[in-house]
Amino acid sequence: MARGDITELFGTIIIFLIFFGLPFYLTYVNIKLFVKNDKERHISDFFTSAFGGFCWLMLLATHEIMEKHWNEPVYRGSLHEFLSSEYTGIIGIVAVFSVIAFLILIFVNPVKLTPLLSAFAISMSAVGFIIFLLINIQLMADYSFIDFMAWVYYANLLLIFARRTRVHISENVRIANDTERVYRNKFAEKLAEICSDISKMTAFCFMMILPIAVIIEILYILMGQGVDGFIKVFTDTADWTFSQQIPPPPMEYDGHYLCTIAAGGHKKIVKPLRYGKRRGAIILVNRQLAAANAFEDLIAEKMPKFHRAVRNFYDKYGYPISKYITTPLRADIVYIIMKPLEWLFIFVLYLFDNHPENRIAVQYSEYKK
Repeated sequence: MARGDITELFGTIIIFLIFFGLPFYLTYVNIKLFVKNDKERHISDFFTSAFGGFCWLMLLATHEIMEKHWNEPVYRGSLHEFLSSEYTGIIGIVAVFSVIAFLILIFVNPVKLTPLLSAFAISMSAVGFIIFLLINIQLMADYSFIDFMAWVYYANLLLIFARRTRVHISENVRIANDTERVYRNKFAEKLAEICSDISKMTAFCFMMILPIAVIIEILYILMGQGVDGFIKVFTDTADWTFSQQIPPPPMEYDGHYLCTIAAGGHKKIVKPLRYGKRRGAIILVNRQLAAANAFEDLIAEKMPKFHRAVRNFYDKYGYPISKYITTPLRADIVYIIMKPLEWLFIFVLYLFDNHPENRIAVQYSEYKK
């Protein structure tokens, strides 16, 4: 055999091993990791994603695709663009966010993610998989055997996503159990029970319900942010240092206008939750007041200069407003007007605080110290 033939044969073997042998080996590794529910293989996940993406682009290059719109002529044997250039902008933006979300899912421990970032990582990764699936189906019109490797890559990404979602669910269930989390409503409690059942499933069963598991986990992340039991054991009392429950006797409230709303409005509207302490005085606390104070607490911790500006603005205008809140109806109206701001406070807390409900629960209590 001539030297040139040996070199060509050797090159062919190397190309085969890189573009066929390695992907199937990685598939075997990812199946094994999925069955074991291994959460530590960050480098393996990243290498599979990056190397597979490179191979997928190489496969795409084997198609004779010209960057021509459907109504423009192309050379014989060539193909028009497989995605309309008029609308690829939005697909590109979604794809970038999906890649970022997938990297977060791979590299960041669920314990360290805030609720909104957790939901973003899982939901945007799922959206990315739908887009990738549609692209692969679109390319099947000019299908050849080598394009089968695109589906091998997709299967590997799906295995990684399924494993990471499964780990995510298991970690959230473990944390909730370890902290004896107390949920704010029955729906969140039911979601927690379902997630606990899902975390005990075998790998095969989990894969069969993956879309449902993804939806349930996202809902659980956003709605299952209860207060940890070690906080509740002290705060779920009345008349004591850490108490947060409302006993029967009446009370006074000060000139802080959100405090005025909580204490002065109709209970069915402003929904008072418990007693609290502000500057040594007993006040009535509702969720709006607690969320506003938790937001202030967060920005004081993260952005002290901005907090001082917010505090000065609130002190300047809050007290004058409170003078006009002299009837339950006025308190109700201001409460409703403030509702969008309350939602903004909660959105920021869920975006930047790992345990937003804990921070909200301890406002106006000695437990905060």
